[in-house]
Amino acid sequence: MIAEPRSSIRVMLFDLDDCLMAHSRAVAIGLTRARTEAGGAVAAADDADELRRWRDLEEHHYGRWLRGEIDFIEQRRERARGFLAPFGIVPTPDEALAWFDRYMVGYRASWALFDDVLPALDALEKAVPGIRFGVITNGDLTFQSEKLTAIGLADRMEHVIASGEVGVAKPAAAIFELAAATFGVGVASCAYVGDRLRTDAAGADAAGMLGLWLDRPLEALGVPVEAGIVPPGVARLATLRDLPAAVAAH
Repeated sequence: MIAEPRSSIRVMLFDLDDCLMAHSRAVAIGLTRARTEAGGAVAAADDADELRRWRDLEEHHYGRWLRGEIDFIEQRRERARGFLAPFGIVPTPDEALAWFDRYMVGYRASWALFDDVLPALDALEKAVPGIRFGVITNGDLTFQSEKLTAIGLADRMEHVIASGEVGVAKPAAAIFELAAATFGVGVASCAYVGDRLRTDAAGADAAGMLGLWLDRPLEALGVPVEAGIVPPGVARLATLRDLPAAVAAH
């Protein structure tokens, strides 16, 4: 009898937004609510165009926060200012933050798990007995932890490594190495899955982890298709339901 392969992975690490939590869906709902409340030209503009523009502003100003150029609250103000500018609206700092807060009402109310998450976690625990779970996220620890609590995963994630807390962001190898050290294992004993090829999967692979790219179809929610060469050590997954087999075989 040929023995089945035994996985070398002891820790399964996840990205949060658009991997575990349906972030882009919540973004679209939050923006629609904020635009509707604003009324006038803001509400009448093309939905798809405005969603793409909002996502571009998120990418730009959130990236500035990750690089330490502005603080977390200021990146929110900048996103609101940038969104309202084409409509001739120049908000004060307080008005910009208030507009963002209106967006956040719809965004927070729409936090939800993808339907492949719980089946994947359960199957992983069966396929790799003793496997441990955690999160590596480019975000503010308190805010990202609130998301995990809201979607019911806080108790299943042993550690949350957040860039805002540790001072280094993906795809830098240091944050992946720190996550492994937090679990008390080497990077080779860890796998990491995320929805971004370069930031998540390739970053984890370069750090010595098993890098897994979750290529969710999110184009309709304003997320551009990510182009690039997939490194030889990175596996592409269409759904988290493919995760247990990929990890168990490693």
